[in-house]
Amino acid sequence: MIRTDYTKMERLRSYSSIFSRRVFSDIIEYDDYTRLNTLFNRYDASKDQFCSYFDYIKYIYRVIAKEYRCEYIYKNEIINKLLIKEYGTKNTVAINEFRVQNSIVDFALFNGESKAFEIKTEYDTKKRLEHQIDNYSKLFQKCYIVIPEESYQQYNDSISENVGIIVLIREKGHIKLNERKAATKNQNIDPHVLMRSIRAEEYRNIVTEYFGYLPNVSCFEMFDRCQEMIEKIPQQDLHGLFLKEIKKRTNNTRLLRTFPSEIRQICLSLNLDRKQSDSLLKKLDRIIMM
Repeated sequence: MIRTDYTKMERLRSYSSIFSRRVFSDIIEYDDYTRLNTLFNRYDASKDQFCSYFDYIKYIYRVIAKEYRCEYIYKNEIINKLLIKEYGTKNTVAINEFRVQNSIVDFALFNGESKAFEIKTEYDTKKRLEHQIDNYSKLFQKCYIVIPEESYQQYNDSISENVGIIVLIREKGHIKLNERKAATKNQNIDPHVLMRSIRAEEYRNIVTEYFGYLPNVSCFEMFDRCQEMIEKIPQQDLHGLFLKEIKKRTNNTRLLRTFPSEIRQICLSLNLDRKQSDSLLKKLDRIIMM
């Protein structure tokens, strides 16, 4: 027997679940719309306002942006409101979930500076936040938390004064991000954290560019020897080399403004190029299967 007594929260959580790599990868690779079809038939089959899957996705985004601001909404609006409108995409690299030692930055931006954004929605707790920020501040020049406006005071009272605070506001039907507190610029990079947060090719490139050579040691000794050499690089030079290596990564940041605003975070997460994104939009333009 099919359930019809779903609660509002169950529906909203189900809606938010479609904004995942798995759902969109299945559409791109296999023309598999199972998850979207399931949600549509469960909650919205009686409505006649949707001409295509993308119409349905835009509807779901509007609903959760209003009633269930999950992490996806925060990440996507960082792209829409901060990256595209304030920082610009020409000289910026955006990375979703950048690993720093045993922590993962929710959203990272690299332009003339390195910026880490840790998201705490109304459904999150402050658990591990102090540990996360401590890790990020050893690598990034500026660290921010992005939180609901109503949570400002409780977070402001409990985090380091160096950490910036950006609040998410819903005003007149639109989402806004406001920098309520500026981040203080960190001048130092911890070489130990750097070595454990970037790729082997990247730290080898840093050593080669600064010293002009790689140490003549075995693969087993290369990590330790490179770390010893990187520890000798002046901080300002080291950060510049770090930024240079990150910006070499294959990334679709420059394309983000060309993607529909509701799915920019998904396109970034999947690192879709122009051809792949065009294919996705074509697939989403199909009529929903009842």
